[in-house]
Amino acid sequence: MTGRGPAARGALTLGEIQSPVRDSLTQVEAELWRVVDDGSAVVGEMSHPLIGMKGKLFRPTLLLLASAVDDRPQPGATTLGAILELVHLATLVHDDAVDHSALRRGMPTLNSLMGHQISVIAGDFLYLRALKELARIGDMEFMRVLTNASDEMTRGELRQLLRGEPMSFTEADYDELIRAKTASLFRAACELGAMCGAGAYRSSLARYGERLGMAFQVTDDLLDYTAAQEVTGKPSGLDLRERKMTLPLIAALREMGVPERERVEALFATESPGDADIHEVITIVAAGGGLEYARRRGEEFAAEAEDALDGLPDTPARAALVDAIAYVMERRS
Repeated sequence: MTGRGPAARGALTLGEIQSPVRDSLTQVEAELWRVVDDGSAVVGEMSHPLIGMKGKLFRPTLLLLASAVDDRPQPGATTLGAILELVHLATLVHDDAVDHSALRRGMPTLNSLMGHQISVIAGDFLYLRALKELARIGDMEFMRVLTNASDEMTRGELRQLLRGEPMSFTEADYDELIRAKTASLFRAACELGAMCGAGAYRSSLARYGERLGMAFQVTDDLLDYTAAQEVTGKPSGLDLRERKMTLPLIAALREMGVPERERVEALFATESPGDADIHEVITIVAAGGGLEYARRRGEEFAAEAEDALDGLPDTPARAALVDAIAYVMERRS
């Protein structure tokens, strides 16, 4: 593995990581509007809150950096970045509709602004606009990579919704789920980027994207147990409220005694657990080593992502991809 390892370095801000491709990211935003806009009033009304959900453009950033690792990026990378972000936005809109979420990143969701039915159709609209733009480009290999990732994400979501007894969910089940729901799109981002300008490194960059996506999701699930809400100063425990089995709890269950396991089972049997119940289970998970285990597992995925970059040219884009690992591991929200 190169360098001192992602966990050992201080993380740069996302803005610093995006520096080598900042101009291209501006073009990605313009392409988002172009691809979505069909000139109709109804789509225009819906598009503003939809595009407003785009967030930090992290996945298009990875695509653009991957395309530039040997300093020969192709102009088409910006359009693919927009297509990728539309697919990501479609999954967020559908997730909010499925979960009936009122807020995302502290802002009202389309579900709360325009209703459940509009949200479902809007997610479909975003995905189909992305596919329509892919068809216009006419490259079937681009289409294959992105539709494979979309297929994996959809099947992962179905597995989660149709899962059986939560307490029987294993670490292998969890790995399979996050590989499908999260890592598949990270992999597609980096693979598509390589296809735009660094084809010789396609498999390495695809591997990097997948491992980074795994680290991203483990860290995200860990934050649910550790990141404090602004008002209460306590972890949100949203996954526990929704009775989702993530890695910290899966790991801690292996070390729990009968009384602790019964408290977890009681929480999962409660329709609307209270803050005290959530706090108690978070404490049990921490005492059982679940947080530390998840942290170590995330670091392993991060190290595998950095290993995948071995042999790539020493360029600003490659350096930014390495820094993106530390950004993923050390973010607080």
